[in-house]
Amino acid sequence: MHDDSDSPVLIVDDEEHLRITASQTLELAGYHPEALVSAEAALERLTPDFAGVLVSDIRMPGMDGMSLLREVRRRDPDLPVILITGHGDISTAVEAMREGAWDFLEKPFAGERLVEMVRRGIDKRRLSLENRQLKAELEAQQSAPGPRLVGRTPVMQRLASMVQRISQVEADVLLFGETGTGKDLVARSLHERSVRSGFPFVAINCGAVPEAIIESELFGHEKGAFTGALDRRIGKFEHANHGTVFLDEIESMPLTLQVKLLRVLQERCVERLGANVPTPLDIRVIAATKIDLKAAAEAGEFREDLYYRLNVVTLPIPPLRERREDIPLLFQHFAVVSANRSGLEAPPLNAGGVSTLMAHDWPGNVRELRNLAERYVLLGAAHDYRLEALLDGVEPGPGDMALPQQVELFEKSLISQSLASHRGRIPAVCEHLGLPRKTLYDKLKKYGLKADDYRQAATP
Repeated sequence: MHDDSDSPVLIVDDEEHLRITASQTLELAGYHPEALVSAEAALERLTPDFAGVLVSDIRMPGMDGMSLLREVRRRDPDLPVILITGHGDISTAVEAMREGAWDFLEKPFAGERLVEMVRRGIDKRRLSLENRQLKAELEAQQSAPGPRLVGRTPVMQRLASMVQRISQVEADVLLFGETGTGKDLVARSLHERSVRSGFPFVAINCGAVPEAIIESELFGHEKGAFTGALDRRIGKFEHANHGTVFLDEIESMPLTLQVKLLRVLQERCVERLGANVPTPLDIRVIAATKIDLKAAAEAGEFREDLYYRLNVVTLPIPPLRERREDIPLLFQHFAVVSANRSGLEAPPLNAGGVSTLMAHDWPGNVRELRNLAERYVLLGAAHDYRLEALLDGVEPGPGDMALPQQVELFEKSLISQSLASHRGRIPAVCEHLGLPRKTLYDKLKKYGLKADDYRQAATP
């Protein structure tokens, strides 16, 4: 949902008739060209966030088109430059492409070819600028203290606020959420924002460690404590001293071991297998579960005393279906991470792609969305970047949402994305979405969106 006609087009030529002809052609196509006599004048117009393309003749007095191309490439290698060559000047066109020109036009050229070339160049420039902005945001997120919880929905803003507050106190924490909601990310956020951030963060998946060795893994053992114990082993709890222990899938911990965990939580000390002297511990414990531990305790499947000991502070992690408006933002975030890692680029989602994201039920939550974003970057070209072809073979469905709800979520998401990409600048958002200012303000009020929220730094 982009309006290419608002993207600037600089036309550089010392011949007046060509400047006039090219300008008229682009104006009739809905663009806003600016005709310039010299390359030097064009360079004065170029800024780092210039959102259009540059069309220049090669043969001009003073700085010629090739010199202009080289200078533009030095300043901004992502800016599309279209060079105009003389009839039959193939060697110059080849040199221009080798130097990094986006494309070239051979005189005389048809107006339709100029318009099509400009349209494709503007699409390329938009992709470059959006990726540049997202990469900058990603770098800012990585330089901020702790992993970032991505999302602007009220439920995520509340979660981020609670994480910030709880990270500053020493209470143990229980995280509750479905598989794939990002409980490990929240645990790391709590650790990195706390005074313990300079000490180890030790993650243990209680469901992945064999029951026969889990006690030794957690608490360690002395040499000779059991057959095969040839050396002393420091357990995970002791290794995490002064830091944080994250116990994922706590519901999978054997009942016999839950007794010892309760003792560690209460006494803040650990006793290695085969040792008689307890080792003091200064740790914080964060546990995570995908089931209702209280119900499990009542059913005798989890120790009730351990449940109440863990339940001092509980953070519910919302499933993706309860924060649908964050889905396009999260998708972009994961796509940028994948693009940075792979060195590939993928086009921004169009309206159809966003609609597919919003309609899917996301049973795998954020993990499923992240996997889709990675497939979009790595495999998207083979499927014409159609999300429905990359969705794990699952047909997207609207779940329990009625059509009007889907439309409203889709519209709110598009407005939110535009506010984010234009840093809350209302005139730019109006142009981008093709909305009158009053209509946009009415929709902002309807959806509870505030431009000021997008002018400020994202919630940590």
